[in-house]
Amino acid sequence: MSRHILCVLHQAHSTTGQVGVALRQLGHRIKVVRPLVGQSMPRQIRRFDGMIVFGGPMSANDDHLPGICKELHTIERWMHMDRPVWGICLGAQLMARVLGSEVYSHPENQVEVGWYPINPVGQGRRIFGTLTHVYQWHREGFELPDNAVRLAFGGAMGPFREQAYMAGRHAFATQFHPEMYLKMMDTWLARAGHMTELPGAMRIDSHRSGLVRYYQKQSLWLKRTLNFWVHSIL
Repeated sequence: MSRHILCVLHQAHSTTGQVGVALRQLGHRIKVVRPLVGQSMPRQIRRFDGMIVFGGPMSANDDHLPGICKELHTIERWMHMDRPVWGICLGAQLMARVLGSEVYSHPENQVEVGWYPINPVGQGRRIFGTLTHVYQWHREGFELPDNAVRLAFGGAMGPFREQAYMAGRHAFATQFHPEMYLKMMDTWLARAGHMTELPGAMRIDSHRSGLVRYYQKQSLWLKRTLNFWVHSIL
């Protein structure tokens, strides 16, 4: 059965990437809204069957941005409705704030920008399967919310431990970017290539070599997981 998914983006030029492609391939409809560029969140959010909150360059702690406050409120409303929600990077951090956790930058200004290993644990072993490396682009992380279930943590020497969690049956959060594909990667590297010079970031050539090594597995994982997520069977 076709589902209607609300996709929250954070910049005028942002796209849903492979998430949008996969949802359409699965027969679902999407509605894109960009609160931080002046668009209003839908008043009747109950008409949507799921919500995905994507990433962005701003901080989840930027309460001076009216759109951030609106999103926090919408996420809280949505989680009370107990319907599927997926937070990606900034979205995962906003969800963590709603659940009472701290979002923070690394004390030594470390970042994760590029392909990094993840380590599934518990229920995450079933959800992530053989997925070993994922695409990251962030300078902030979060504490695991109370009553949330850790699904994956970062590499042993990685700067951000928490990489994925679930809260209840319907709230799923990933620090990494499963929506990424070649054109999106090239756009990010062109517009924010300075991020690759920060402590902990991968070199530009490793972004592209990682695409060859890891992208297909991440893309296949995304489509399968979206299908489970939208039907609340993660």
